[in-house]
Amino acid sequence: MSTTGAYTVSIEDIAPPATFQHLRDALEALWQALRVLPLGWTQFEAYRYFLGEGAVERVTEFLDRDGELTLSFAIGGRSHLIQVTRT
Repeated sequence: MSTTGAYTVSIEDIAPPATFQHLRDALEALWQALRVLPLGWTQFEAYRYFLGEGAVERVTEFLDRDGELTLSFAIGGRSHLIQVTRT
């Protein structure tokens, strides 16, 4: 399990791809961008759980297994993809 290297995160139509050397930093930036969006309570709480405490371990499992993590959320009836990849 590696949590250093290069990680790229993006939010479709909201935040362009950004690359970080440490997964913790990438996930923190992603959460900071998401938490100010007008997400519904359920979406907000789901992402808070997923990207809050323990996020590095959770996301590392997805990256090790699938090579990337893709999630989605809806605002104003439109779906947006969130991607986390090792680069």
